Amino acid sequence: MSYVVGIDLGTSAVKVIAVDRTGRVQAEVSRSYPLHHPKSGVSEQNPGDWVEKTLDALHELTKEIPASDIDGMSFSGQMHGLVLLDEQYQPLRPAILWNDTRTTEQCRTIEEQVGKERLLEIAKNPALEGFTLPKLLWVKENEPDLYEKATLFLLPKDYVRYRFTGELYMDYSDAAGTLLMNVSEKTWSDEIASRTGISRSLCPPLIESTERVGAFKDGLVEGLTNVSVFAGGADNACGAIGAGILEPGKTLCSIGTSGVILSYEEDTDLTVDGKIHYFNHGKANAYYTMGVTLSAGQSLSWFKEQFAEDTPFEELLSDLDDVPAGSNGLLFTPYLSGERSPHADALIRGSFIGIDASHTRKHLVRSVLEGITFSLNESLAIFRESGKEIDEIVSIGGGAKNDSWLQMQADIFNATVTRHESEEGPALGAAMLAAFGCGWFPTLEACADSFLKVKKQFTPNDENVKAYHKLFSLYQSVYGQTKELNQKLNEYRI
Repeated sequence: MSYVVGIDLGTSAVKVIAVDRTGRVQAEVSRSYPLHHPKSGVSEQNPGDWVEKTLDALHELTKEIPASDIDGMSFSGQMHGLVLLDEQYQPLRPAILWNDTRTTEQCRTIEEQVGKERLLEIAKNPALEGFTLPKLLWVKENEPDLYEKATLFLLPKDYVRYRFTGELYMDYSDAAGTLLMNVSEKTWSDEIASRTGISRSLCPPLIESTERVGAFKDGLVEGLTNVSVFAGGADNACGAIGAGILEPGKTLCSIGTSGVILSYEEDTDLTVDGKIHYFNHGKANAYYTMGVTLSAGQSLSWFKEQFAEDTPFEELLSDLDDVPAGSNGLLFTPYLSGERSPHADALIRGSFIGIDASHTRKHLVRSVLEGITFSLNESLAIFRESGKEIDEIVSIGGGAKNDSWLQMQADIFNATVTRHESEEGPALGAAMLAAFGCGWFPTLEACADSFLKVKKQFTPNDENVKAYHKLFSLYQSVYGQTKELNQKLNEYRI
């Protein structure tokens, strides 16, 4: 039997899976690593932790399946994170992550130097705190001695792949999230780099997600020497591949630490207004539009850690169906780390609206899930307003592990929600890139046809659809009515 390995380098943990030629996951190992928030708005990780924990996971994986039967491996990774390397390609500082919001000033600088409209024309995205270019400017302005020592920057999974192969590359799907790439032309933008004062020499060579970048180095994991390693892609691009979002009309809901609504695109000249993102797909010469909720699964994790630390998630969610749609008049907005789509606002913060003495923990839990789903529905509404017909949505990630939440998604989205037999998401997408790269299938679509099977579908409940339609309008009003309050509260945040 032969296998391919998919490695998903997430924000809180790395997941490594081994998949056979039928698409069945034969082994899975996860390892967590710390996330550092030394003060409000700052989010960093030690790149060495990613390497150590991924190698540890691979060691464990090869105890379950023979290393000699692994044909290839590929990567999925958290987007936007800045890994700044010196001339020996060693990290100069902790990685600044996608959910770090310290770069508001640098975003305004980019808008002034490049121009908002010109930035959308080239990079297809606005200047937001999460992207990589503002992080580069922040280091240049606040840590100039470190910046002067920089030779190259990479994104998280690219650094891990470099440590495994010795080869330095970045794929188009991840590079699209840096704000330094011309998305349509698939080249680094000399115009953006020169106008913002960033040296083009810091940008690594670009490559397709399906391309072989090298072989696994000797001495890291016994038996894996010379295994083919393929570039891989951004976690959202890999999540799309792993869910079969490979042709027009296909839409994805992915709920992990952040949440994503993603739809396949073929148009290289699509006009975007900055409310949603437009990135290169992991499939060659394809794209996707995407809306992002920064604190999706993170909102549920935060609630559990603060108010139900010793309660398993399954138990915490077991009473969802005992609470009607609307959580007995309670709304939650999941703005724990600011928001991205459609409100690009680093200062907005979350709210519980309507709490009274009748509310119990189960009401708060349901309102958190409803708030996360309402936030994702804001992006879905933009897709529909642009003329897209969305009747079916594939759901992956933590939001696909609970039937009650999946039914809630169907009711709020007013669409059939599909869960596949495999819920591995980006890790499976990475494995599919390796399977295609190894020649197991002629196309990614053929791989998806073989690997992906529907496990269960959830259709909208008409009564709940009507209730949620009214509640969604109330939810949408909360941002505007709390924006000024949160701006004033910001001076009190440490």
